[in-house]
Amino acid sequence: MSLRIYNTLTRRKEEFRPRDPGRVAMYFCGPTPYSHTHIGHLRPALTGDVIARYLKHKGFQVFYLSNFTDVDDKIIQAAAHEGVDPLALSARYAAEYLAVLEKMGIDQVDRWVKVSEHIPDIVEMVRVLVDKGFAYVLDGDVYFSVTSMPDYGKLSRRSLDELLAGARVAVDERKRHPMDFALWKAAKPGEPSWPSPWGPGRPGWHIECSAMSLKYLGNGFDIHGGGDDLIFPHHENEIAQSECYTGSAPFVRYWVHNGMIRINDEKMSKSLGNFVTAGQLLERFPPQAIRLFMLETHYRNPLNFTWEAVEEAERGWRRLENALAAAEHLLSLPPDEGAGAGTPGGEALAEEAARAERRFAEAMDDDFNTALALAALFDLARAINAACCLPDFRPSDSARAGLEAARRTLSALLGVLGFRRDAAAGGDGRLVRGLIELVIELRQEARQQRDYERADRIRARLAELGVTLEDTPQGTRYRLASTPGGR
Repeated sequence: MSLRIYNTLTRRKEEFRPRDPGRVAMYFCGPTPYSHTHIGHLRPALTGDVIARYLKHKGFQVFYLSNFTDVDDKIIQAAAHEGVDPLALSARYAAEYLAVLEKMGIDQVDRWVKVSEHIPDIVEMVRVLVDKGFAYVLDGDVYFSVTSMPDYGKLSRRSLDELLAGARVAVDERKRHPMDFALWKAAKPGEPSWPSPWGPGRPGWHIECSAMSLKYLGNGFDIHGGGDDLIFPHHENEIAQSECYTGSAPFVRYWVHNGMIRINDEKMSKSLGNFVTAGQLLERFPPQAIRLFMLETHYRNPLNFTWEAVEEAERGWRRLENALAAAEHLLSLPPDEGAGAGTPGGEALAEEAARAERRFAEAMDDDFNTALALAALFDLARAINAACCLPDFRPSDSARAGLEAARRTLSALLGVLGFRRDAAAGGDGRLVRGLIELVIELRQEARQQRDYERADRIRARLAELGVTLEDTPQGTRYRLASTPGGR
């Protein structure tokens, strides 16, 4: 099955055919860094991260670009409130955002670009639009004329009259049409500004993404993504100004939009008191639990956040991790050539691994359906756990081959989705597991010496730390109930 992507522009799934064979150029709109990073910022970032990872898994060479809108009305207002320079404020919150992405393992962006570093590119694009008659100058402001583009509204599938009726448009009698949007804004006292042919000023919101994506990716690049709240006006206006500037279509081949996050079935809002920052989330949960919570819903669907839902996702992550730990434990035991040659689970596990790999690929090839892909991985994890719990399961050659195939497949496909087993311990996961295994060895020595009181104390202390021990015929296994040092 070939990869199919739902294209917002055409409202259907289309076979993915990149502009350049074997290469993918993609752009996702980044944040406007005027305040703390919140949960809503994570979904488009994670969507782009998983798409880039899967495309690479498919063998594509990917160049992934994203941006910071570091020149914006909200930044200027927040900076004035704090009494700081607007660019300094945006740089501070951009650094916080990148630190959050690092903790989350969202690391596929190849280049981050800022508006403030591309003013000459933006000015040149505006100048061309003015010279071509698609934009006009009013007292130092420059507006794009929406009526100059016959198919304006093709992304949102609405006419100008429909867009005007549903939009909040500031009344400006100077404009030729109420929906005309600013490409360049004349400078106001106390605001950052740069020189231009129309006087000092700063870019409008939409022009930045067009200028920067065209500069680094070229016209007709493959994937442009962001939240579905950007379909109109932001992405609609990007298409209009870009295709009028280049004189050719399409500006983008596939438009990808993720659904919004709601908090307890309500829109997230500071005024409602349901605003959840990324920092608050990461204080309570490991990055893998947050990633799993988000990926268990298809990216195009709305995602309802509750603390209980993330807790359930954390338990789900532990089930996956414990399956890998159980397999690794058995595979670490010395081979037993005589026992278990006909053990149930050897060939069956290999077949289950192959089945999971097929289901995973089918799901991801169907518009990156991570929900179904994860279902295949949970089924594989259950098969591993069931086999490892069999009383007669031994690490014989046939059993080891099947178990290793299942372990390798589960680990690899989790990696395709960006799950990192070490992230729960801040990069020290191997150390944590090694220490747990050392304590288990000390407990085993105490049992062999019939010092059951000390063995029980070790078991109880591990339980307090969230480590549950299971004594099986194959040895002692452990399960992590929660993140050490977590809630």
